[in-house]
Amino acid sequence: MPLLLFIWSVLIAFLLLNVVYLFVCAVAGRLGRADDVELMRLPDRFRRIAVLIPAYKEDAVIIDSIQANLAQNYPADCFDLVVIADSLKPETLETLQTLPVRVVPVVFEKSTVTKAINAGLSAIEKDNYEIVAVSDADNHMAPDFLSRINAAFGQGWRAVQGHRVAKNTASGVAVLDAISEEINNHIFRKGTRALGLSSALIGSGMAFDHALMRAAMQGQTTTGGYDKELEMNLLLGGHSIAFLEKALIYDEKVSNADVFQNQRTRWIAAQWQFLTQYFGRGMRGLLQGNWEGAFKILQTLVLPRVLLLGVLGLTTFFGFFGGDTLFWAVPLSLLAILIGTLFMAVPAYLWQRVRLRDLALIPMLMLRFGKAVLTMRKAFTNFMHTPHAVK
Repeated sequence: MPLLLFIWSVLIAFLLLNVVYLFVCAVAGRLGRADDVELMRLPDRFRRIAVLIPAYKEDAVIIDSIQANLAQNYPADCFDLVVIADSLKPETLETLQTLPVRVVPVVFEKSTVTKAINAGLSAIEKDNYEIVAVSDADNHMAPDFLSRINAAFGQGWRAVQGHRVAKNTASGVAVLDAISEEINNHIFRKGTRALGLSSALIGSGMAFDHALMRAAMQGQTTTGGYDKELEMNLLLGGHSIAFLEKALIYDEKVSNADVFQNQRTRWIAAQWQFLTQYFGRGMRGLLQGNWEGAFKILQTLVLPRVLLLGVLGLTTFFGFFGGDTLFWAVPLSLLAILIGTLFMAVPAYLWQRVRLRDLALIPMLMLRFGKAVLTMRKAFTNFMHTPHAVK
């Protein structure tokens, strides 16, 4: 019994850390504000921007995305879309050649986003662009996206994360995926900025000083999750990251459970690789007074929300057989606080799209998350691509 009590106490302490972290950041997100600059006046100047678009087997969406992203209200001679074309069909490449974009064909033995981004950086001139932005092949930038990026750099920022929102919410899985994205935006971006810490990066819809990004991308090692390494390198270098809530970029959400599991397998593997490789650096940074790096490590220890709900639910259930009210009352209280925290972080417009049958999918997604954890090793060496389709 003492051993079981010890294990239970350690588990509860870990779950408490998770719930308190999420609750504090969610409250801060409600009370604080992001780093947006109003676009009521002309900018100090129009900086030249290269938008890197890694496209691995993205024939179904890349042409539509390019046409949408060319419709910026930013001067056309001040930005270029740079498609890193990995394993695209010949007919797709021919169509791209007819559009006002730069195409960088690449061939890798094992494709990763890190390799694609570095190939794009190598292909563009060091002195021709002040800012490098990153967009996924399925992403559509809002017409004022680059203008808002430029305005933030005019305020002195050198690294910014835009607001990625759902492009599609037709299926139940897509709605829940969109909710998950907005929870992350509220807690890990707006909330952390309200606390005076850096926004988390998310892999697309972000922009950096050109020279700074080149330096931060050097020596990347993980198969997936390059954005986590990029973020850590920036933080350890003393560079803060802004969050622009009004700089919208529309992202395709996964629409079925199989793709959801595949995507989460890649994300969990990337999180684990990042934690094992950067824990020591983050702790050394803490000893040197760099709180940002240590905070990033703490953030990585937080379980994904669906998984955390499942673990707390199971802990509560088994606690009923523990012989003491404490064993189920504590995890049940944490579960209630977590649910309230998540409700706080979801924007009103998404609640209008949620149906009861969508919420009924949550237990199934919990099981899918569990399978993703058990199979994450396959993502350590292989790039697990998330397929997209034209909507």
